[in-house]
Amino acid sequence: MANVTFEQVTKRFEDYVAVNNLNLEIEDGEFLVFVGPSGCGKTTSLRLLAGLESITQGQISIGDRRVNELSPKDRDIAMVFQSYALYPHMSVFENMAFSLQLQGKSSIEIKQRVHGAAQQLGIEKLLNRKPKELSGGQRQRVAVGRAIVRKPAVFLMDEPLSNLDAKLRVQARKEISKLHTDLKTTFIYVTHDQVEAMTMGDRIAVMKDGILQQVDTPSNLYNNPTNMFVAGFIGSPAMNFFEVERLEQGGKPYLKWGQTLIHLMFPETEDRLLTLGIRPENIYHPQYLPPDIQGFKIKAVVNLVEMMGNELIVYLETPEGSELVARLDPRVKVRSGETLDLLLDSQRIYLFDSHQQTIQFMFNETV
Repeated sequence: MANVTFEQVTKRFEDYVAVNNLNLEIEDGEFLVFVGPSGCGKTTSLRLLAGLESITQGQISIGDRRVNELSPKDRDIAMVFQSYALYPHMSVFENMAFSLQLQGKSSIEIKQRVHGAAQQLGIEKLLNRKPKELSGGQRQRVAVGRAIVRKPAVFLMDEPLSNLDAKLRVQARKEISKLHTDLKTTFIYVTHDQVEAMTMGDRIAVMKDGILQQVDTPSNLYNNPTNMFVAGFIGSPAMNFFEVERLEQGGKPYLKWGQTLIHLMFPETEDRLLTLGIRPENIYHPQYLPPDIQGFKIKAVVNLVEMMGNELIVYLETPEGSELVARLDPRVKVRSGETLDLLLDSQRIYLFDSHQQTIQFMFNETV
């Protein structure tokens, strides 16, 4: 069993708390991704698991073993770093074989494991080359191959694609995902790139300021964020946020956004001032409105248009002075300075209270 458990794990560097009371269960064979902005604690969590940092408080287990006091070599893990950390004076074969030699494996077994991993990664023809003779994508494969030959219980990957160009990153994402499917081993992956997280992870753990905000499937994170930070971090372009006021008219609860009144049913808050969220992809131009979409209309002035081929990313300003980003059908004809009538899908809006927590509600109508 290679399940991994963090129990009330905290890491302090003097007065700075890098990881704060982390509780997380990672299942055997799962691909879990830690994601969050720089300084959120994701890499520190990985290093605590790897044994590269000591735990201030709490316990980490791999399978049924507590590993707090074990050295990295005794934890049955293999790590792929952002820098790849290949030995420049060694050939690809020697880099991949080095850890097996330290373990005292026979030359026959070493050759079998290295050639097997190289074949799996498509780098058999590179085994005699030195790292300086390789491209970035090839070095990344060698670093992964060096981890594979160890046959660890857990693979740890710390932003392994950040040094690759955009096209290679897409290719490498597919290769790592396929590798996880083939090996059926627990993968724990750290990235600041939410596209990597959404496309690769079985589950995603979102962190901020050392605190785990939410851990869930990509779909649930996108559709049911637990708070305003997760809602804004997952999705690109990011969710739009607007201040709205809660009021009552005729005994019914409404939200007031500019001149628009939105009738809500059963809002679970007593806060008067709330935050409304809407994703750019849930904003439509009336000319290209999909069937069965209902909502409320707003006017906004276009500041900038980005033509992406399959879509338009339009940056606008509302009459209240708020910035708005919309992802529109590419057939829309729009220019800077133009005023657009837009429709916001009422079934896809989010509400957040004064503590930035998601509020459950039912939409009824606009006035």
